[in-house]
Amino acid sequence: GGFLAAVRLQTPRKIRLLLCLAENAIGPSAVRNDDIITQYSGKTVEINNSDAEGRLVLSDAVAHATKHYNDVGLVVDMATLTGAQLVATGKTHAGILANTLDLERRAVDGGLASGDLCFPLVYAPELLKKEFASKVADMKNSVKDR
Repeated sequence: GGFLAAVRLQTPRKIRLLLCLAENAIGPSAVRNDDIITQYSGKTVEINNSDAEGRLVLSDAVAHATKHYNDVGLVVDMATLTGAQLVATGKTHAGILANTLDLERRAVDGGLASGDLCFPLVYAPELLKKEFASKVADMKNSVKDR
């Protein structure tokens, strides 16, 4: 919806849409727990939750966008990746995760103006990184207790 609206409004800024699609399917090439994969960024990921595949393709798209488009000033991820977001913000608010307070405020204000409500999630990589620590890869794809 947001991308289409920006196109129809003829937004003067260059915008791009990268679709990050994953199918959670069973088969011989399916990702399994304990697999180690290499992401587009070069980081290795230990799979400890094969049901958390969406974040893997999302991270590849973010790495692709920031590597191949020199004019990127903002990356917006619009995804339905975690049930934990539902617990944190409820059914009527999307979760917003921003690396600056200004961006967070702009998203919340935009949601209030448009009716697409959102609420900030905790952005504290220094506190959360240990949850994804792996002994065999750069990181795990999910926290250990989910």
